[in-house]
Parts: sequence; C-alpha cells; structure tokens
Amino acid sequence: MGLGAAGRGGLGPEEVKPRPGGMKPRSFMGCRIKALRRRELPVRTERGAMEPPGTAGAPGAAGRPWDEAKAFYDKLAPKKKPKSPKPENAITIAVSSRALFRMEEEQKIYNEQGVEAYVKYQLDHENEPFLPGAAFPFVKALEAVNMKLRELYPDSEELFDIVLMTNNHAQVGVRLINSINHYDLFIERFCMTGGNSPIGYLKAYHTNLYLSSDAEKVSGAIEEGIAAATIFSPSKDLEVSEKQLRVAFDGDAVLFSDESEQIVKAHGLDMFFEHEKAHENNPLAQGPLKGFLEALGKLQKKFYSKGLRMECPIRTYLVTARSAASSGARALKTLRSWGLETDEALFLAGAPKGPLLKKIRPHIFFDDQMFHVEGAKEMGTVAAHVPYGVAQKHKRPLQEKQPQNSK
Repeated sequence: MGLGAAGRGGLGPEEVKPRPGGMKPRSFMGCRIKALRRRELPVRTERGAMEPPGTAGAPGAAGRPWDEAKAFYDKLAPKKKPKSPKPENAITIAVSSRALFRMEEEQKIYNEQGVEAYVKYQLDHENEPFLPGAAFPFVKALEAVNMKLRELYPDSEELFDIVLMTNNHAQVGVRLINSINHYDLFIERFCMTGGNSPIGYLKAYHTNLYLSSDAEKVSGAIEEGIAAATIFSPSKDLEVSEKQLRVAFDGDAVLFSDESEQIVKAHGLDMFFEHEKAHENNPLAQGPLKGFLEALGKLQKKFYSKGLRMECPIRTYLVTARSAASSGARALKTLRSWGLETDEALFLAGAPKGPLLKKIRPHIFFDDQMFHVEGAKEMGTVAAHVPYGVAQKHKRPLQEKQPQNSK
C-alpha cells in the first residue's frame, strides 16, 4: 500500500495537530474572521465582497448593495466641522455666556462669595455642562440656516458666525467649551476678557447683533452704534421650530427711529396720526436693528434665487402697536424705501403683543418697551429689550454688581 501524505509523517488535507489540553483546533482563517468581527471591522466573504460587521452570513446579506455598506461606514467616520467664515464676510452674532447658558447658581456664588470662590466652583464643575439659556434656541436656529446655506452655496462665506463674548476669566473657558461641545454647537470664536467689558471688542469682530443678559453692557453697545438687546428667559417653555429661524421686530425705536414715538409722548395720539398721514411718503430714519433685518433679508434672497421662497428657513415679522389704517402705510413704505420687507406685518392698534407672539412662536422678539417684553415673556416668548429712544424715560440705574463670569 503506497504512503500518502499522512503515511509519510505529514498532515492530510483535513488533518491538523491537536491543541494542548484537548481543545478543538481552529483554522487560521476562522480565527481571523472572528477576531475581525470582535473588532467591528469589515469581513471579506467567500465571494470577495466586504460586508459591515455582524452582517456576514446573515439572511439576505449576500445581496446587500455596496452603497448600504458605504453608508454604514460614513456614519462611523468622524464628522469634519465646517470652516468658520471670515468675520468681514459673515453675519456675526455675539452672545454672552449668560445669554447662551443658564448660570444663575454661578452668579449667586460670585455675588455672595466673590470671584475666587466663583472660579473654584467653575473648575470643580467644568465637566458638567451648563443648561441651555434664553439665546440657546436662537443660536440653534442660526446653525440650522447655516447648514442649508452650505448645501446650496458650498463655497460662500455669507453665513451666521456666532461669537461667545464674555468677560469671564480664561480658566472658566474649559467649562464653556465643554458645554458647547456637549450640545454640538459650532462656536469657534471666543472672546474672554478676564473681567473687562467686552464692548470694545464688538466692532473688531464686525458684530451685527449683540445679545446679553446685562442691560448695562447692552446700553453701552447701543451707544457705540451696535445693534444690541438685553435678552430675557420666558416665564414658561414654548416649543419653537427647529427648521426655520423666526425673528419678530417691533417697529418704532427698533427698526425705525423714535421720531413718531416722540410725537406721541409730547402731543398725544391724535397729533401722531396727523403727523403720520402728512409724512406718509417720507421714510422714517433707521433704528438700531435695521441693519440686522437687512442682513437677514440678504440671506433670504439667496434662497429665493434658488426658487425656495416658500421653503426659506428664515422668516421675519413686523409686530407693531401702530394702527394699519391710520399709521401703517408709513412703516411699510419706509421698509420699501430701504429695499427691505418682512414676511408678515402685524398692526395691533395698541392690543397686547403676547398672544399673537405665542401664535408666531419666534426664536426672539425685539421691542423697546419693557411693557411689551414682559407681556411676551409671560406668554412663553424669548423677548429682548432694545434700550433706545424716548421710551427709555430715565437714565439707566447703576446695575447690581455683575459677576465677572457673566456676559
């Protein structure tokens, strides 16, 4: 009988040496495939195709299209953050730390125990993200618009650029960064002034709008000719759109100058109506937020030019106490003379604004009178006070000591 491979002392094609301890031997290929699966790596099947981990041998896996496998790995790949636009090309929104996040507890520590205790508290809690503040939904909506703009205009830098503008100390920056990353916000520009007022930096950042919870700093920005408002948290939560940025403006002393309000204060409503009728075709002078509306309109036109007027992710509202018949025409003609428009114009003839704002659900509403700001807050709207014009009867009082962490 002739000797085969086994008879010559070799191993037959189906034979392998026993492993120590009587363990069942495994082939190299079998070990490799199992190891790959444990590591969640792709497995090459008998047909040579690469399949996502855990799918090899599954029913119907042999016919799985390659594009599904590619989509699987695209989700696993780290997402590359978009590049920040140059400040001179962007619409820059400067937001204070206490406008973006809730920091009531931290402010209390500063007021009662001082800056050293405050900084220590922040360091001890730097891995705990802050809760979202009044400006948080507004910032998220800005980023949603940016995402749409990048899809339509990949190379354009006409985008919103959000700057965290705060007089916090740099040591507190780690907790702010951790909070921003926790909520997946795209905020790359920080200005932490270590206790000094950030107002001087606003122009350097080409700021189009500054939002803060510190009325003193907001007034200082307005005096420097920068659009600014003091933002307030609503008394109750109201769900707002995640796909469309909605911004509501008062007219007089916000978009327009306070010319007409001065007449009301000095001479009453009857004289105001006569004045508006006589000057219907004379545009009002611009107010502090006219430039921000103009910036929003510029971005809206980028969507309109793509045939997306009805799907535009930006919507603007004029919400004014003016009467339509007796004084509304001048407001609309003023906007027209500027080459601007709002998507909706609501003339309330002195009626409360809160209920209508509850229906609109804007991410932010700007008004120069605290009476209307308070009414909006009570109905769940994030409202912002613009300290401009004759409605600010008295000089702003000295503020309660503000924490160096704030804004």
